[in-house]
Amino acid sequence: MTENLPPCPKCSCEYTYELNALVVCPECGHEWVPAESATEGDTAGEHVVKDSVGNVLHDGDAVIVVKALKVKGSPSGIKAGTKVRNIRLIDGVNGHDIDCKIDGFGAMQLKSSVVKKA
Repeated sequence: MTENLPPCPKCSCEYTYELNALVVCPECGHEWVPAESATEGDTAGEHVVKDSVGNVLHDGDAVIVVKALKVKGSPSGIKAGTKVRNIRLIDGVNGHDIDCKIDGFGAMQLKSSVVKKA
């Protein structure tokens, strides 16, 4: 099985190796699941973001916050049920993969695990 490993999708290096369930590129350090890249087809290279119930999110979607969130510097947090419109998907820090503007709070980043698609 190790002789049939796919080349790296980022840098096309042919010297990839297996590490547990992942395939790793020694040149650029990219790690991926080989079955994942084969099943995605036309979305290969894109990061798929899913909400708390498993729906795939896209730029411009509207989402609803499913649990109350504390916000640093604000006396009140974001209540569960708050609707957020026109989200942008990003590669954020610490799992924050949604960039949005919330009425009364301004621009902020959210984790996809605390929202559901509206």
